[in-house]
Amino acid sequence: MTSWLLLAAAGEPAGGLFDLDATLPLMAVQVVLLTFILNALFFRPVGRVVEEREGYITTSRAEAKQKLAQAQRLEADLKQQLRDARQQAQKLILAAEEETDLLYRQALAEALADANASREQARREIDSQRETALGQIRSDADQLGMLIVNRLLAAS
Repeated sequence: MTSWLLLAAAGEPAGGLFDLDATLPLMAVQVVLLTFILNALFFRPVGRVVEEREGYITTSRAEAKQKLAQAQRLEADLKQQLRDARQQAQKLILAAEEETDLLYRQALAEALADANASREQARREIDSQRETALGQIRSDADQLGMLIVNRLLAAS
């Protein structure tokens, strides 16, 4: 305790605020030495980690951009394929509808032709049966007429 008192009583040495003794170069050497030690122990590893992280981020962003561009190209290709598939499906549907319509018309024409042929054949059969019946009726009428005449002549 006494030493503190002696130092306090000694006061300030002569020379004032900027006294240039061995303290200033010693402090400069300490600052430079501390800078080299901190740089070697802390700042270089942290700088390396930061640079590695920046490199990783840069490569990751570049890869992400490439993958995004590739995904957009694939999406465009798939959309084009989908449009082409839809157009082909529409063409196939249209062709199938046309073919179905053609088959329907052909079947309808065949059915109408068969119906007309059947009707014509039935008309011919009816006409032949009518002619046969009329011929039969005429012959029966002639026989009946002859029979009546014969009976009338026989009765007179």
